[in-house]
Amino acid sequence: MNRKGVLAGAGVAVVALVAGVVVFWPEKSTVAAPPTAEQVTAGTAPELTFERVNSPGRTVVRDRAGAVTATFTDDARTALVNGSLRSFSEPKATAAKVSTTAWVRLLPQPWTAGAEKADWFAEWFRAARQDTTPDVLEIATQYTIDAPSEKDASGVRFRGDASFGPVKASGAGRQEQSDFYDYLGVPWKFPNGPAGAPDRGRYGAVDCSGYVRLVFGYRLGMPLLNTNAAGPGLPRRAFAISEFGPGVQLVPNKLRRATDYAALQPGDLVFFELEDDPETLDHVGIYLGIDDRGKHRFISSRERINGPTMGDVGGTSLLDDGGTYSTAWRSARRL
Repeated sequence: MNRKGVLAGAGVAVVALVAGVVVFWPEKSTVAAPPTAEQVTAGTAPELTFERVNSPGRTVVRDRAGAVTATFTDDARTALVNGSLRSFSEPKATAAKVSTTAWVRLLPQPWTAGAEKADWFAEWFRAARQDTTPDVLEIATQYTIDAPSEKDASGVRFRGDASFGPVKASGAGRQEQSDFYDYLGVPWKFPNGPAGAPDRGRYGAVDCSGYVRLVFGYRLGMPLLNTNAAGPGLPRRAFAISEFGPGVQLVPNKLRRATDYAALQPGDLVFFELEDDPETLDHVGIYLGIDDRGKHRFISSRERINGPTMGDVGGTSLLDDGGTYSTAWRSARRL
């Protein structure tokens, strides 16, 4: 859905730009373990070493020169694999860009210490290092302003400019509660309850958590739930994903502004408290990395700009500038 009308007259921040590249480096590591016979046989060594790092527990892969090749976090399926440099931008909503070598892929199962010795790993990792198909970050940007539409073989539009939701009856603002199946216009059967029935009036729309479920669930295959309780998949609302979601909580909600930027890597979920209840997290986004101004930037579906954005309309999409979202940031989770 085209949002040109929404942006007409909206204030877009213009900033000075400098080049920047995001590369995740662990802050503290143990001694690298020597390659095992299994690794040599599988072709993942001797050029690579696997070392354990704490807070959170994870396995960092380095090449012969010591550069980080990948990071696998215990209990999480999202894996950071360093590859070719690329840039993400949204010119109609911000002058900033995010340039990164991080490619965020989903593992076939949650990571555990020593999983590099598992039968499935060598083949998966070899393919992931060569893979240039859309990853978490690229898929996340396929719903921003003027993003081209694409349909699958069944005629379902699975990507393209998304809106946030229908205009409220009062005319003031837009309605929440648009889930991924509303955007798709198809029903969805959940493993833990009744099927979701799309609302025709919400076709092409996703609220903030519906957007996250569209990216990680529908597009990438992570299990989805239709409740806000703990279970084997992504819950419906932001507060439930933060508290009960799969993966590992990186930054706990302490009911005050979070500033633990060093805990983040591209693809992590970041959660905010923007509305009246100070104890309920009501917004979620996907962390993209450091932009070309040196700021921590995220992407989320927002009411003011009417859909997913990494831009600065109605508040900067930043965690560290003292703006609306920056001061409302409360927690983070790695799926």
